[in-house]
Amino acid sequence: MSERWNIDGEYFESCNCELLCPCLLVKGSRPTDGHCDVVVAVHVDSGKWGQTDLSGLNAVVAIYSPGVMTEGNWTVEPYIDERASEAQRAALEQIVSARAGGALGRFEPLIAKRLPAKVTPITFTSEGRIRKLSIPNVAEVTVEGVLGADSQQVWFDNVAHFANRRLAAAKSTSSHFKDQAFSFENSGRNGHFAPIKWSNA
Repeated sequence: MSERWNIDGEYFESCNCELLCPCLLVKGSRPTDGHCDVVVAVHVDSGKWGQTDLSGLNAVVAIYSPGVMTEGNWTVEPYIDERASEAQRAALEQIVSARAGGALGRFEPLIAKRLPAKVTPITFTSEGRIRKLSIPNVAEVTVEGVLGADSQQVWFDNVAHFANRRLAAAKSTSSHFKDQAFSFENSGRNGHFAPIKWSNA
């Protein structure tokens, strides 16, 4: 069994579906473009892996699914905060690559290929309805929450999503992600954000 761990913080994602992802509402739905390119960014406000403190760190996982996400055959690549110690890096890699159970652990059987984790500067910012991710020479992603008729943030409740059962509706104002493994251009496409409280307890 994996070391006991927990994370409280924030997450956001940017994917290539039109607003809104079909798979969020109906299990087994095909993504808008037939495949899924998604970048998931995580900020840890507080958290531990055993006795290793993870507070204040960031991590990212890029995912490519060639068809319906529940059918698997995913390729994933983690990106780990360069500020992390060796123990912190190992813990964050286990968590975001779906090897440590918890919220992301259900994806483990769907992953066909895991690329080596990259240690890099990661900037995660959260202000009002705007979430931003920056990885030098790899990613510049900004999503902005969608406003409803009363000029308040739109939230989706009771959704079957790994991050939270309550998600903010969002749209990427810019979303560029490119390295040797992935090339995603998702500007103007779907996004979500939410507080997270994950663990393998």
